[in-house]
Amino acid sequence: MQIAFIGLGNMGGPMAINLHKAGHSVRAFDLSQPACDKVAEAGVAVAATAHAAVQGAEVVVTMLPASQHVEGLFLGAGQLLAQLPKGTLVIDSSTIAAATSSKVAEAAQAQGVDFIDAPVSGGTGGAIAGTLTFMVGAEAAALERARPLLEKMGSNIFHAGSVGAGQTAKICNNMLLGILMAGTSEAIALGVANGLDPKVLSEIMRRSSGGNWALEKYNPFPGVQENVPSSKGYAGGFGTDLMLKDLGLAQENAMAVKAATPLGGLARNLYASHSLAGHGALDFSSIIASVQKKG
Repeated sequence: MQIAFIGLGNMGGPMAINLHKAGHSVRAFDLSQPACDKVAEAGVAVAATAHAAVQGAEVVVTMLPASQHVEGLFLGAGQLLAQLPKGTLVIDSSTIAAATSSKVAEAAQAQGVDFIDAPVSGGTGGAIAGTLTFMVGAEAAALERARPLLEKMGSNIFHAGSVGAGQTAKICNNMLLGILMAGTSEAIALGVANGLDPKVLSEIMRRSSGGNWALEKYNPFPGVQENVPSSKGYAGGFGTDLMLKDLGLAQENAMAVKAATPLGGLARNLYASHSLAGHGALDFSSIIASVQKKG
């Protein structure tokens, strides 16, 4: 199958490579030359522009930073949607506002193009291993068209509902992720301030009622787990500014539907302060630095 893949960051790059490894003909594009070079080294064909990438493509996969990038690519200056022939399938795995997904999907439908929102969870490790979780907003028929490709990039595919539902599920998940990472960081920092070994304390909590994903797979304290951002100077992974964006989307949505999300709002403020302190490019687990005892 001929696939165009646009957006080759920490998540998109490995996803494109996995589609290539599965035997699909992938033509990729990103504004970042180093990102293009990385997938090219894995054998993925790279196009000079997004418009060139989609030439002859049956499926277009996008993994972009924010709502404005998706809308700009398809409906704004990029006008990519107008170039796609009827019957094309667009899989957008960006994490954006549900309203933006619905807007682009409506325009796509008018043109005879299937558009689904399929944001992911699982981090860069999941993207590389092909074990991502997809939260899909789509009509059932469009999801079934996409499923064979999603299965090459992920191990869990959930049909959340109609277009936009995938984005809603994703912001709910990431709001909880931000909250639990902040709470886990506080608990570990408190124990360490009292002289506890962070590895021992983490294992105690992991096997007790405080157990959670951060303790299982993404410990925020350096040296507790190997091959996680905290043990690599908080490099790579899921950036603080990306978490801040997602927490902002959750708060915007909560205001729109008049939902109460007090912990989500607090988490957003914590990550905003952490970003303002100069840590926006570090992995979001670096939030532990804001609660660690100094000296």
